[in-house]
Amino acid sequence: MKKRPQLTGRAAILAVVVCAIAMSLAYPVREYVAQRRQIAQLEKQQAQALKDLQELAERSRRLDDPDYIRQLARGRLHYCGSGETCYVLRDESKKVKQPKAGSTTQAAPPWYQTLWESIEAADRGNGARVEMGARTAAP
Repeated sequence: MKKRPQLTGRAAILAVVVCAIAMSLAYPVREYVAQRRQIAQLEKQQAQALKDLQELAERSRRLDDPDYIRQLARGRLHYCGSGETCYVLRDESKKVKQPKAGSTTQAAPPWYQTLWESIEAADRGNGARVEMGARTAAP
């Protein structure tokens, strides 16, 4: 009995044709999947944009209401209408320390004044050093 070869010429040609078809379909299938992914992403963006638009329309509708405007003015700007008694509560835990009467505290000069004085001292070249507005001689 004659032994048949494992791979015939017809089988080899068939394998090459199947590989060629698979290779020619790979790129379009990959593009199709990428486009479907992009479409899904754009649909999500569109849904978010519609949600934002609805929220803005609702906010615009509320801003047309004079009672809502009054409520915002009272809450954010501490507006008090005529004939009303308004109170402001202070938070004592955030108390600012006031300087004692009669004490003189010398405020530091602004940064630009100190910078300018140091530039002038460097230009003169006399060795004067400027520190926070006070002139001292260099050692």
